[in-house]
Amino acid sequence: MKILFNSKFLLHNSLCEGEGAYRIEKFKGKYEESDAIGEQYISLVHAHEYKNSILNACNNEDTIAEVELNKDSWEAAISAIGLSIEASKDGDFAVVRPPGHHAKRDKAAGFCFFNNIAIATQKLVNEGKRVFIFDFDGHHGDGTQSIFYESDQVLFCSIHQLWAYPYTGFAEETGSGKGKGYNLNLPLISGANDMAFYDKLNLAIKAGREFNPDIVAVSAGFDAYEDDKILSLKYSQKAFYECGLRLRRAFPNIFGVLEGGYHDDLMECVEAFVEGINIGARPRKNLFDTDMSVG
Repeated sequence: MKILFNSKFLLHNSLCEGEGAYRIEKFKGKYEESDAIGEQYISLVHAHEYKNSILNACNNEDTIAEVELNKDSWEAAISAIGLSIEASKDGDFAVVRPPGHHAKRDKAAGFCFFNNIAIATQKLVNEGKRVFIFDFDGHHGDGTQSIFYESDQVLFCSIHQLWAYPYTGFAEETGSGKGKGYNLNLPLISGANDMAFYDKLNLAIKAGREFNPDIVAVSAGFDAYEDDKILSLKYSQKAFYECGLRLRRAFPNIFGVLEGGYHDDLMECVEAFVEGINIGARPRKNLFDTDMSVG
């Protein structure tokens, strides 16, 4: 798994203290830049009228979904889709802004305009693939859930903080129609730590293996991290490494797309997850664990 990044994402909503450029600025200069435009794929999930409304909002520098848009926001949005598609082809990790998992088919919300992971997934479904979307962002992926709620070709599973924005994602939400039983929410209470996350992760992986997907699409948000500004979950970086490790042990084909994470250690969290994916069953290079030291 490689990390895909482009510095154009830094120009969108750059000074915001919430979903701002500070989140991913460390990637610039460290990772080779990748570029792909995904405008042609928007229609896989979103209507033409909705697409035009976002384009016009960017050109007019409107404020939507708590974000002050500019002309660079449009380029970032369509590039985020493009890199998500590229990641899905080669099993890579797309570091993108704006995020996507709160975006519904016809509504922007929670810093999200186009649903990057849903668009990449729908393309795979159209190619005859069964897709397991695993969303471990600390906020529930309500947009992604709504898009595939009636599908039996996509298993959507979310681990997230209960009673946090967007105030959805209860265990009772299991899908409808053909999609009944293909939607799994595994909420955690405020303050939940690594061990609580691992318990839910094991349930998610078990469900994913029973679904027998062709590919796993990871909505990778890192706002459950202990130093996050917005949420109050308490994962360590080690939890993200362990998440990647366990996913790779269970599934051969995985790609990831960045969602949330509102702190200064986002790059380190992403790298821990990708390291877990890449190492698989081998021990981590950093074997010293301060939590286990004595004396």
